[in-house]
Amino acid sequence: MKFLFDLFPVILFFVAFKLQGIYVATGAAIAATFVQVGWLWLRGKHIDGMLWASLAIIVVFGGATLLLHDDVFIRWKPTVLYWIFALVLVISERFFGRNLIRAMMRAQLDLPAPAWTKLNWSWAGFFAAMGALNLYVAFNFTRDQWVDFKLFGVSGLMLLFILAQALFLARHVEDAGDKQ
Repeated sequence: MKFLFDLFPVILFFVAFKLQGIYVATGAAIAATFVQVGWLWLRGKHIDGMLWASLAIIVVFGGATLLLHDDVFIRWKPTVLYWIFALVLVISERFFGRNLIRAMMRAQLDLPAPAWTKLNWSWAGFFAAMGALNLYVAFNFTRDQWVDFKLFGVSGLMLLFILAQALFLARHVEDAGDKQ
């Protein structure tokens, strides 16, 4: 359910784009992200930093797209978001000694420190690569192909990456089970 909740603005963007074009889709994505934050807030749920960052970036880049009537800003939005995620993961580990992946997942997993470090760096690398890939698709393919990539390509690549991470984690979980 969380995955679908997180995809809500992207799915709405996709549908609105197919029906009404890039500017309606941009407005729909902005509205959908506000709805996400509002829904969590009204239910008294924690709104994580990633969602706040996503809201700020969609408002800035989506707003610039609508205000200036230029879709280049909305095409840059995913890249900026991915690169911010990558930078936060790297900076928090390198300069503050805080592994954010561990902080988010330690209640579910017990891993050795080197595994947490690999996991953190792999997510940072994934987000950095996804940002670059978004730019490549956004500026070397049609707008329609980019919108398709945003929903299907990104979701597919994310799923493959998560599966690869699960294989990596399974090895460590089995090792921990063998030690008991």
